[in-house]
Amino acid sequence: MNGTEVIASGLAATTEITFWSMFWHAHIVVKVVMIGLLAASVWSWAIIVDKTLLYRRNKASMDQFEEVFWSGRSLEELYRALADRPTNAMAAVFVAAMREWKRSFESSGRAFTNLTQRLDKVLDVTIQREVEHLEGKLLVLATIGSASPFVGLFGTVWGIMTSFRSIAASKNTSLAVVAPGIAEALFATAIGLFAAIPAVIAYNKLQAEAAKQQARLEGFADEFSAILSRQIDERIAA
Repeated sequence: MNGTEVIASGLAATTEITFWSMFWHAHIVVKVVMIGLLAASVWSWAIIVDKTLLYRRNKASMDQFEEVFWSGRSLEELYRALADRPTNAMAAVFVAAMREWKRSFESSGRAFTNLTQRLDKVLDVTIQREVEHLEGKLLVLATIGSASPFVGLFGTVWGIMTSFRSIAASKNTSLAVVAPGIAEALFATAIGLFAAIPAVIAYNKLQAEAAKQQARLEGFADEFSAILSRQIDERIAA
């Protein structure tokens, strides 16, 4: 081992390689990549927490609404209680259908024609609007999950290129000289995976929960549409 290698080994032994030191000594481009990935990770976790709480509240509120709806309470009374401010997605579907129902029966011509089709259309549009609200920002999680590893890889490639240029300039290929630069470059990929893995797992889980709540809304809409159709037939017959 020559004198240069001995000095480099001594410096490497006395210099502790930490996350902060790897970030601080990285190239400016790699630093920007790391900061962007950390910001994306924070953003994804904020969405995960927000959506988890939203789905939990919505599920509990829908359970409560269904219990009241199937308890035999008057539809008119329930509509008056929820008309101004529906408490959940299912209540919003109920209020939209009842509003169309009342508008048709309170009109001067008592518009029964195609009322069932209009009610189904209102139910479908309301469900779509509520599902869009439930799935809002999930695309951000999908984007972070798919793009973060590649962004981190870009930072790694750039860092390795910079390290190789430094090695060529110093004309020293000892491990003590090469290792810190390679570690700094690989740190970008590690941060990319740190941002991507939770985002992908959370996206799949939250997407499945949103689909489950959508199916529940569609099932309620079908049952409620059947109830209103029977009442329409009874009023027409009367």
